[in-house]
Amino acid sequence: MLTKRIAVVPANGTWVVRAGGAVIGESERALELVLTETSSLIFFPREDVGMAFLEPSTHVAQTEGIGQASYFGIVTRSTTIKNAAWSYPEPSEGAMKLAGHIAFDSERVTVEQV
Repeated sequence: MLTKRIAVVPANGTWVVRAGGAVIGESERALELVLTETSSLIFFPREDVGMAFLEPSTHVAQTEGIGQASYFGIVTRSTTIKNAAWSYPEPSEGAMKLAGHIAFDSERVTVEQV
C-alpha cells in the first residue's frame, strides 16, 4: 500500500533495465517513487528507454494518489512479457514528476543500479 504522501526523488547513480538478455533502458536521470520505508520503484525517462522494445497494452489500472497507469508489453527475442512496464500519462498533482517516465516490473525483468 502506498503512503499517504507521495515521495518522488532523484534516484542516485546509473540505473539499467534488462529483459530477454537485452538492455532496454539506461539512465542517470531516473526517479525513485518511495512506496514505504523499505520499498521503492524506479522510473526511467522515456528518452532513456528503447521504446521499440515496448508494445502498448490495453491494460490500465488506477493507483491511489498517483493516477491511471497505462501498460506496455516488453518484446524480447523469444516472447512478449505482457504488462511488464507502465507509465502515468496524467499523474496526480503530487506525482507530476512521473510524467514522461516508465517503471518496470522488477519481478519479471531486471532493474538495477550499476
